[in-house]
Amino acid sequence: MGGYIVDFYCPNKRLIFEIDGGVHNNFESKKYDEIRDKYFKELDYIVLRFSNTEVEQNVNEVLKTIQNHIE
Repeated sequence: MGGYIVDFYCPNKRLIFEIDGGVHNNFESKKYDEIRDKYFKELDYIVLRFSNTEVEQNVNEVLKTIQNHIE
């Protein structure tokens, strides 16, 4: 999308879901993600970011967060 690759996308709700591994913890990656998220927000998308750890250890909370944005 716009030259970016997204992890998951729900076109009907204009939601983008990102599952971030450890590589997203360094300064350069965080800056890149901020720029990327700003780009999508300017196009009226909602970007939801979750860490791999969140998904692995608390998938129910991740799913609740997603569901809250879908409803």
